Amino acid sequence: MWVVSASGCRWLGAVGAVGVTLGGYAAGALPVVGGGSLWAPRHGAAETAGAVVAAVGLTLLVAAWWRYGVLLARGVQDRVLVTLAAWAAPLLVAPPLHSADVYSYIAQGAMVLEGYDVYGAGPSALGPGQLGADAAASVGGNWTDTPAPYGPVFLLLAEGVVKLTGGAVVPSVLLLRLVAVGALALTVWAVRGFGRGDGALWLAVLNPLWLIHVVGGAHNDGLMVGLMLGGVLLAVRGRWVLGSVLVGCAVMVKSPAAVALLFIAVVVARRGGLLKGLLLPPAVAAAVAAAAGLLAGTGFGWLGTQSVAGAIHTPLSLTSDLGLALGTLVADDPEPVKAVVQKLGLLAAAAIIAALAWRAYRGRIDPVLGLGYGLVALVALSPMVQPWYLLWGTAVVAAVAWHSRGGQVLAVVSAALVYETQPSGRTPWYGFVAAALVLALGAVWLRRDRWPSAARPKERV
Repeated sequence: MWVVSASGCRWLGAVGAVGVTLGGYAAGALPVVGGGSLWAPRHGAAETAGAVVAAVGLTLLVAAWWRYGVLLARGVQDRVLVTLAAWAAPLLVAPPLHSADVYSYIAQGAMVLEGYDVYGAGPSALGPGQLGADAAASVGGNWTDTPAPYGPVFLLLAEGVVKLTGGAVVPSVLLLRLVAVGALALTVWAVRGFGRGDGALWLAVLNPLWLIHVVGGAHNDGLMVGLMLGGVLLAVRGRWVLGSVLVGCAVMVKSPAAVALLFIAVVVARRGGLLKGLLLPPAVAAAVAAAAGLLAGTGFGWLGTQSVAGAIHTPLSLTSDLGLALGTLVADDPEPVKAVVQKLGLLAAAAIIAALAWRAYRGRIDPVLGLGYGLVALVALSPMVQPWYLLWGTAVVAAVAWHSRGGQVLAVVSAALVYETQPSGRTPWYGFVAAALVLALGAVWLRRDRWPSAARPKERV
């Protein structure tokens, strides 16, 4: 049937992306002020209808992606980059989807431009009429008073966007989305550089989780992943100095990219000695961090804000949920118990990452695959988890082992997590029900359809 062919999947997914975009104009994360008539908040029947259209579109996109991956795993060849363009293009003109974080980016860029201490205050520091104040008014309640956890490289980008747009909400969002498209292109280059075929792109960037949250939501995680993965590719190819520079830039977007330095150290150590590996890549990245802090004028304030997000409870954080449950059972105030469990989770993640790095050094696992699984462990045990965080490790695993059992599992979890948040960014109970249903269907699929360990090109469909 046409609809289950590769070309049919391409157009079915494109229709789904159009539905997500159209629904977003009524039910997306629309700005409170500054959106004009097109991005004005909708309520009542219009918002409900938009949410339904977006949900149907998302389901079509997920179904098309799932079938497309099965075809690629079976060896079917297709124009994957054409498919990526067809699925991503409609989202470029959508309002912010599934998250209001982009408004924080704009407000923080304005704060840097206006001389505020972005690591000491949140977007609420911007008063009415100030540059970036419209964006600050649309920041989600939990983040209004939260200092920026991002590094100076990203803050410089955000500042540049605000300079170019004067802080106007719609142009700023669209310009930050172009940054996300640049991150997408960088990730495509890096993933293809590992030479694992079109299926690697399928899991990494055709992934609805990437399309919805990096392209639609303009999250800076895409930029972090693109820089990090590009740096790792260069290191594997022997250009570890430039690779460490790129990873240093990735860390100066979001700090979890620092995990990649350990695995670059492994690559260097296996070729040039343990001391060289342990000392030189971190030294290069530290020099990048120092230069970025001086250039942005923010210094190293980002080091003091890495734990602020952990104070906000997210239901996807297993350690936060477990800590809260235990604290409620054994203490009048559950927060101290929760904090201890969160710290234990981070220690466990660090132990897993260290064990993977040691195995990579001993030649028992591919260092790139070890990095991917290490990032997945970090997300799973983090005190603060958002759906799109799974992309950190998923893109890395995709680059070297998309067709493995681990790649299949990550595909299922990606398909489930894309339902957790609504286009507005809210997380109602039925989002978790939908995610659980997809997980259940995915578990059945995993049992019935084990992919071959390597996919070989076959006929074009």
